[in-house]
Amino acid sequence: MSAQPTIVLSVKNIEVIYDHVILVLKGVSLDVPQGGIVALLGANGAGKTTTIKSISNILGTERGKVTKGSIEFMGERVENLSPTTLVRRGVIQVMEGRHCFEHLTVEENLLTGAYTRKDGRSMIREDMEKVYSYFPKLFERRRSQAGYTSGGEQQMLALGRALMARPKMILLDEPSMGLAPQLVQEIFEIIKKLNQQERVTFLLAEQNTSVALRYATYGYVLENGRVVMDGEAKSLAENEDVKEFYLGLSGSDKKSFRDVKHYRRRKRWLA
Repeated sequence: MSAQPTIVLSVKNIEVIYDHVILVLKGVSLDVPQGGIVALLGANGAGKTTTIKSISNILGTERGKVTKGSIEFMGERVENLSPTTLVRRGVIQVMEGRHCFEHLTVEENLLTGAYTRKDGRSMIREDMEKVYSYFPKLFERRRSQAGYTSGGEQQMLALGRALMARPKMILLDEPSMGLAPQLVQEIFEIIKKLNQQERVTFLLAEQNTSVALRYATYGYVLENGRVVMDGEAKSLAENEDVKEFYLGLSGSDKKSFRDVKHYRRRKRWLA
């Protein structure tokens, strides 16, 4: 009998409210095993980005707050820690839209990812060479201003910058947004390599369900701030309801995932 994987991130029944009145997440629970790639799936506005920001503790910059539930990383409660403290513990968020420092060069951007480290220049330089080995295009553009690089190169740069912090887990928000299909494939192949070779755990929010489920090990489907389904990635990819609502493989016109009569919703939130 195989041993159960270690859970590095456990989100338990969190509720998120913006501006003291707008309820966005309604009892979201999820687990991320060590060394896994877990996908948060759902349409735009389902709550994927809010879930990611709840974990990285940057909701406060947008007048949001986790009002119920708990978030544990490596067995310790972290929902009240500062984002900087979380970075030092190994949780790094790559935000939707890349958010590179446009006026800095590619290499200067990479160096900003190591700002919390105290292990010396030689180790940082060694890690930068590793980043370049995963992203050869960044090495070619290392002297260029980040603002003049392509969308695909900026996504690679955002990932490379996260690697410079020596993360245990990367929270990746919409990595495919605005990229051509070939570039999306390239980015996800690199994510797979980082997961397998560097043992980086990933939690990624992604609208491109088809691609996400090809690379993830497990997935959670969000709708209107709730988890409405979860399971092994292969199982979700083969699920008829997921195919219909998120892969566009059915001509039926239903208002929401919950309208499917034969779907037995698992209650994952507190009453």
